[in-house]
Amino acid sequence: MTDIPPPADEGQRMHIGDLAEATGLSQRTIRHYDEVGLLPATTRSVGGFRIYTDSDLQRMLVIRSMKPLGFTLEEMGELLDTVDTLASDTKNAEARARLADFIDQANAKRDKLALNLSRADAFIQDLQGA
Repeated sequence: MTDIPPPADEGQRMHIGDLAEATGLSQRTIRHYDEVGLLPATTRSVGGFRIYTDSDLQRMLVIRSMKPLGFTLEEMGELLDTVDTLASDTKNAEARARLADFIDQANAKRDKLALNLSRADAFIQDLQGA
């Protein structure tokens, strides 16, 4: 089977299993992100297998980082669109403002997780002291 070559400058090519291993996500999750448009495979092999590149891996790592913070699939898509816009137009003021908003949201969500973790630690200590 011959694979379709990746676009120029895309680097290493990976199949879905390789991407799953590199990200710690399941192949099912990666397929879902493909189906909803968050991470469509860069290309497909002649046999129809998804082929991912280094830039796809980086994109998946962004998605993976947003997941525990509770961002919705729609919000993930908006952030990825914003990042894509800034990659081609670093001075885009609207995209910069959207990115700043995502940073604020991520910080607030992280703070909430930290508070919950602190409460969980205190609860465990209480149980161990009982």
